[in-house]
Amino acid sequence: MRWLPRSLWGRLTLVMLVGVLATQLVANLIWAQQLRSQSEREATAAAQHLGRSAAAAVRFFKSLPVNYRPLLIEQLREMGGTRFFVNTNTAQIPVDPIAQSELSQAVLTTLDATLKRELPRLVDYRLALAWPQDLQVGDNGVLLSDLPDDWVQHTLIVKPRPAPVLVIQAELAPGEWVYLAALLPDPYFLDSDNPLAMDRLALQLATLVSVLLLSLLVVRWLTQPLGKLADAAQAFGHGGLTEAMPETGSSEFVATARAFNAMQDRIQRFIDDRERLFSSISHDLRTPITRLKLRTELLDDDETRAEFHEDLDELDVMVKGALQSVKDTDIHENRTALRLDALLERLVADAKLAGQEVAFAGGAITVQAKPLALKRAITNLIDNAVKYGGRAEVLLSEAGDTVELTIRDYGPGVPDEARDSLFQPYVRLEHGRQSNSLGMGLGLGIARNIIHAHGGELALSNHPDGGLVARLKLPRSARPG
Repeated sequence: MRWLPRSLWGRLTLVMLVGVLATQLVANLIWAQQLRSQSEREATAAAQHLGRSAAAAVRFFKSLPVNYRPLLIEQLREMGGTRFFVNTNTAQIPVDPIAQSELSQAVLTTLDATLKRELPRLVDYRLALAWPQDLQVGDNGVLLSDLPDDWVQHTLIVKPRPAPVLVIQAELAPGEWVYLAALLPDPYFLDSDNPLAMDRLALQLATLVSVLLLSLLVVRWLTQPLGKLADAAQAFGHGGLTEAMPETGSSEFVATARAFNAMQDRIQRFIDDRERLFSSISHDLRTPITRLKLRTELLDDDETRAEFHEDLDELDVMVKGALQSVKDTDIHENRTALRLDALLERLVADAKLAGQEVAFAGGAITVQAKPLALKRAITNLIDNAVKYGGRAEVLLSEAGDTVELTIRDYGPGVPDEARDSLFQPYVRLEHGRQSNSLGMGLGLGIARNIIHAHGGELALSNHPDGGLVARLKLPRSARPG
């Protein structure tokens, strides 16, 4: 399964490719087997018929007086009327046979069996299949190509496309050989011996390529809207503003796009209503808190007044923190090319001007990001490292399409069981409260929300030599997630 493509387009393409190739292969094998069987049946039947004719010709020539044989052969050459080219020789003539194949062997075997049946012990004979080029027909070295055209044009095919010649040499008596040359009824029967010839394979390959190209276009046409839908859902899930999906295409995709648009509208209305409600409540709470503080001043008991002040201050801090959280995470700006190393150098320089100990190392790296939001997230991480760890080291690196930013402090670190809880609002450990009593425990949560909105990740871990390490990973491109 790991070799399968992950995309729907890739999987459909692979299925189409394997399916078409398997279908072509099976069909070719079946067709080749049927064609080979049919060709063998037809060739063997033709060989039997030709064998009976050759046996009759041999018996006829054997029955003739020796002096009559040349006269009859001359008449046959002048008048025609036979399917054989005939010649007489004093010895067997050597013949260069064609390359042996299953079909040619089947023809020779069938012909041999027919002659044995038709000429039982009458003569000795030799069989061969040969090409007409350089075929010797006489014991004086005469070649078939040396003969006049009218001698062979009615019996053999020499040009323009030569056909294989069946040569039968029979010994009628010692020193008396009759030479018979003929064609099978299908002169080019050997062409069917290789059903998968290059011309047929080229035609099938062209058909296969055409089918595959059309299949790829259709698959691409069907899956491309799904890719756009996935990108829109991913961008919307990371806080990006997306346009409504076009409700065009197949009925299934139109229904999906319509449902996605309706869902996006409902979620966006819910988020907007929640932010307005949250901001309104936070703002409205500040007025009664202020009134309660004023009324607390009228209390005569100093201890009770101090307790009221402490509770109201804590409540005021929580309201301010809630407003800050909404303000920091809801930064509406477009993504743009951002020199991350230049941004970090400015933040480190500002920290040094404030008397903080921060070191930076890294090369020139550009990312697609929201500048103000990303600056807010990195600032929170550096401030936390300085406040709770004394000093910070910032390292910027890259690996392929991913940019990694590591911020290490030199504090006591964080217990493993409490590490995940640091991203929750208003959660602060004992060391944090001692180092910074004015904090609200919102910085890490805000930073992680901003990083997630950029399609990145933020993880915390303890350094082996002490201190906490915040590891931030961002994609180079503007694609969320």
